[in-house]
Order: sequence, then structure tokens, then C-alpha cells
Amino acid sequence: MQNPHAFYTEQLEIHQQESKRIFKQMSLFSLLRLSVFVLTAFGVYFTFGQWKIAAIIGVVGITVFLFLLSKYTDLKTQRALHKRLAVINEDELKIASGDFHDRADGSQFQNPKHFYSLDIDLFGKGSFFHFINRTAIKEGTDKLIQQLLANDISHIKKRQEAIQELASLPKWRQNYSAVSQGIETEHSAVSIITWLKDYQPFLGKTQYALAIGFGMASIVLLGLGIAEIIPISIIGYWLLFGLGITGRYLKKINVLAQYTERAKDTFRQYALLLKAIETSEFNSELLKTKQKLIQSESRRASDIFSQFSKALDALDNRNNLISAILGNGYFLIDIRNSYRIEEWITKYADKVEDWFEVVTFFDAYNSFGNYAFNHQEFSYPEITNESNTISATGLGHPLLNAEKRVDSDLKLEEEQFFIVTGANMAGKSTFLRTVALHIVMANVGLPVCAKHSKYKPIKLVTSMRTTDSLTDDSSYFFSELTRLKFVVDTVEKDTNYFIILDEILKGTNSTDKAIGSRKFVEKLVKLNATGIIATHDLSLTEIEKELKAVKNYYFDAEIINDELYFDYKLKQGVCQNMNASFLLKKMEIV
Repeated sequence: MQNPHAFYTEQLEIHQQESKRIFKQMSLFSLLRLSVFVLTAFGVYFTFGQWKIAAIIGVVGITVFLFLLSKYTDLKTQRALHKRLAVINEDELKIASGDFHDRADGSQFQNPKHFYSLDIDLFGKGSFFHFINRTAIKEGTDKLIQQLLANDISHIKKRQEAIQELASLPKWRQNYSAVSQGIETEHSAVSIITWLKDYQPFLGKTQYALAIGFGMASIVLLGLGIAEIIPISIIGYWLLFGLGITGRYLKKINVLAQYTERAKDTFRQYALLLKAIETSEFNSELLKTKQKLIQSESRRASDIFSQFSKALDALDNRNNLISAILGNGYFLIDIRNSYRIEEWITKYADKVEDWFEVVTFFDAYNSFGNYAFNHQEFSYPEITNESNTISATGLGHPLLNAEKRVDSDLKLEEEQFFIVTGANMAGKSTFLRTVALHIVMANVGLPVCAKHSKYKPIKLVTSMRTTDSLTDDSSYFFSELTRLKFVVDTVEKDTNYFIILDEILKGTNSTDKAIGSRKFVEKLVKLNATGIIATHDLSLTEIEKELKAVKNYYFDAEIINDELYFDYKLKQGVCQNMNASFLLKKMEIV
């Protein structure tokens, strides 16, 4: 694949140039429109005495003017697309340089009751979500969140293949996002789906046939009136008669129009996105499966959506007072448009949810594909059934700068438990989050920050950032105990969980903490649990002598010439150098 920085730089230049070129064309068409308008006005003025010539000039002038207006509108739409594409590439260059903190960080998705969402820098400022999210629609964001929180260890290879394929299609992904950003929707797809499923039609074929027949009768009467075969007043009475028929259904039509007003932008947007999916050729099984969901009809889903979008626009034209009065008075146009909408809803309401789901799936997976494209140096974990849960070389935290990041090797077998000790700031907590993100990313199907990784799929549960709650009237210690009980209960139901703990039982005295931590680790080992616990309590490392499943690892710190140095490398054994007293003295706190 192409170098990301070179690709974004090239695309930024291309779309900026295209935007400028199209703007020049738009200026030319604006000048031509003005010229046609002026020439037509002069032509009609000077030939006003010869009405036939004036009429021809007027008709030709209006036709050319409308043609130029249509071309101008098309160019305006193209330019807007190129401008959005330019912004997308400009943003990618900014994000790559570390400038992404003005984007939505997903803090609202931190859930202390979830298996891991609060603990591992998944959401919040500077988080993984903050960095990876490129979704363009709300439902796509929800799908992305759902994938990150799923803890799903099935079909990982299929997800890897889908992400790899999307990573190889950067232009397609960017176009999809740019098209999606082109239409702002105020109402969620979920509310629209609910409305469609619950909707009860009030018009039938009889009313539609009446509307068609009434319109044909109106044309005949208008012709007879113009020809003075019947009194012209009859046309006025006929108008009132038509408005009376429409008025019988007015209340229900108004309610329908209220909902269609909410839905029309969404359907216009989704029609364009469905077309982008339909017209592509995918090779991975997951992408082809999603594509088939919108190809089951004899017609393309995008065409079906476009048809509905046009019907919604037609009903929306009732807001034009003159059109509404004449259209309803002579052609019962509201009844006809409402029937078409109801007919569409009856036929397709049950399929819309699947079609919407496909659009949101691609919006979410575009973020994954974009991440994989931006990190081609990362590796897709080799999914195995071996005893090693994680066997990774060069494992690092994906959010750290590659030039400053220190990577470590990790080999942790199934039903093995690591106790990690180390000085303050030596890298214990960062390492825990590195391992946690490896698991989450691998389960999603993403490449991980490692030179190579063999991975036996496992779900994740953590206890790292317990907080007290004044709202729930619970102390910090009680909250932590509640969380640890949640961990135990989870593993008792299903041992296929990777447990990550950081300095547990902080809310009690050191002696009680040491005893409690030891008993808790022994409990987890007895349950055949797999995982890691980080601690400052060196007495906990004694368990290694008693339990074969427990292994000690540490992060070191050295004091050289009265300065503190860290190498941030994971090593086997127990840390011997602690630094709290040194730091207190160094910072002149004591």
C-alpha cells in the first residue's frame, strides 16, 4: 500500500486544485446565465409586438437558462465534494502530527460497569477512540462504539480480512465519508425505522384511483373552460370541490408530512451511500455478506431509497401555497403523494433496518480500515489454538509516538498469571493498557502494535480505575470490592477471560492489603484464570514459589549520579529498586 503521508499530501493537492478548477467553471456558467437572461429580456422586449417571435425567444431563453442553472448546480455539488475531500486529507495530516484533540473524544461512553471501557484509555481525551474515530454519521459512531465494546472473540479472521480490504481502498473510503458528510440529518435512523415499522396506512387503491381520475377530469374541464364550451366559473367550483376532498384527509396527511420531513434528508443521504456500496466489488467474505443484504431485491436498494426520497420531496412541495392549492384543488396531489409514500412503506418498511445497518457498518469499518492504512507497520495477530494466550514480539502501546515508544516481548500462556512489580513511573500501568488494547484491537480485527503476535482469542475484564460515588453513597473501597466481585463472578461463569488488575485494595492499610491481595490472586489462580496484576507490594511476589501458574515480572528504575533512569522494558523477576522516597527528596517535598 502507499505511504499514508504521501497519499494524503497528494490527495489534498488534487482536491484543492479540482475545487479551484470547478470554481472557475462555475463563474463561467454564472456569467453565461446572466448573459442569457439579459439577451432573452432584450429579445422579448424588442419583439413584443410580434408575440409569436417573442414567445419563441422567451421559451428558448428560459430553456437555456434552466439548462445552465442545472449545470451550475451539478458543478456546485462536485466542488462541495472536493472541498470535503480536501478537508478529510488535511485532517489526516493533522492527526498524524498529534493534532486531534479538538475531535469528539467519546468520554460519554466510559462505563464503570462495563468489562473494560473505563480502564484502558479506550474513551476520553487522548484515547484510542479519540484517535481512531472517522465516522461520518451518528449511527456509524454507535456501531464503532459497539464493536469496541463487544468483547466478541468469534469470526476474528473475517473481520481482519474486511479491515485489510478496506485499508487497501483509501480513495473509496474517503469518498464514502465525503458523500456522507454532504447531508446533515437531524433525526436518528432508529427513530425513522420505528416510525416506518409502526406506521398504519390510511389510503388505499380506491383513493389513489379517485385522485388519478379527478386529475384527468380537471384537465378536461380546464380545456373546455379555456375553449369557452363550459362556463369558466365551473373551473372555480371544481377547485373548491377538489380542496374539499383533500381536506377530508388533511389531518392525517399533515401528520404523515411531519414524519416525512424528518426522514427525507436521511433517505437522500443513505441512497447515495448505498449506491457507493452497491457499485463496488469486494473480495472479503464479511464485506460481500453485507453487500448481499442490499442486493436481494430485483432493484438496487439505492434506487428504492431514491424513489422514496423523491416521493418525500414531492409531498414536501405542499409547503408552496400556490402549488398546494392548485395541485390539491385540481389533481388531489397530496392524496397521490401520500399514497405513494404509504405504498413504499408497506412494501419496504421491514427491509429498511437491514439496509440502514449496512450503511452504518461500512461507516464504522471505514474507521478501522483507515487506522490499518495509517499503521502499516503494525501486524495482524495470528489467530491460533495453542496454549499461548499472547505471544508477541515488539509489543508497544499504539497511542505512543513510535520514536519514543519502548517495546517489550510478552509470552503469557493460558491459565497463567503474571505479577508485575516496579518503581513509580517505570511503565507498569502503560504496560497493562498495552496488553489490554492488544486484546481489544485483536478481537475487533485490527492490526496491533507489535512486530508479530500469536493470539488465542480471549475476552477482557479489568479493574484499574475504581472511583468512589457520592451519588450512589459508596466509598472508594466499597466500589473497588464491588468491582473485584464483578471480576470473580465473571470468571466463575466463563474462564475464557483475560484479567488485568492494577494495584488492588488501595483503600485499606498495607498489612490488610497484602493479605487480601494474596488471597484474591490465589482465588483467581484456583479458578484457572489468565491475566496480569501490577503491584507495589513485593510480598505478593512470594506466591510464585507456591503456585506454578504465577510468574513474576518487573519494570526497573536506576539512580545514576543522583538522577532517575527508566528503560521501560519488561523483565522476568522482582523489582528491587523503588523510588518514592527518592522522588519526594528530589522534588524537595520532604
